[in-house]
Amino acid sequence: MSATAAVPAITHIGQIAINVHDVDRAIDFYQNKLGLTMLFRAGDLAFFQSGQTRLMLTKPPRPKFDHPGSILYFFVPDISPKYTQMKSAGVEFIDEPHVIAKMPDHDLWLSSFKDSEGNTLALMSEVRPPAK
Repeated sequence: MSATAAVPAITHIGQIAINVHDVDRAIDFYQNKLGLTMLFRAGDLAFFQSGQTRLMLTKPPRPKFDHPGSILYFFVPDISPKYTQMKSAGVEFIDEPHVIAKMPDHDLWLSSFKDSEGNTLALMSEVRPPAK
């Protein structure tokens, strides 16, 4: 490759694997409690769409990979109604929505929860002040 050739930039995360132990239970959680769109299932793999990112639910292929994953932060425009909807659907929240940081043009709100497999996930929302 030439030193003058442009190297394409990474544009976004295409897919994230989430460890699960019970694929059917995890499908129910991600589809019916989070409200994500299921793309397809292939054996012990299930794929969901979240914006530009595809989530792959998978049983760990080997014991060394059987551990909780990174925390995924699902962006929502308004955290309160999504929190209420998910809580009424039986989602186990760790905390209520709260301001985590006051930014110059918005407040960053978070609320953490557990999925059906014990992974920690979170909702996040950027709340802007009302227009004057």
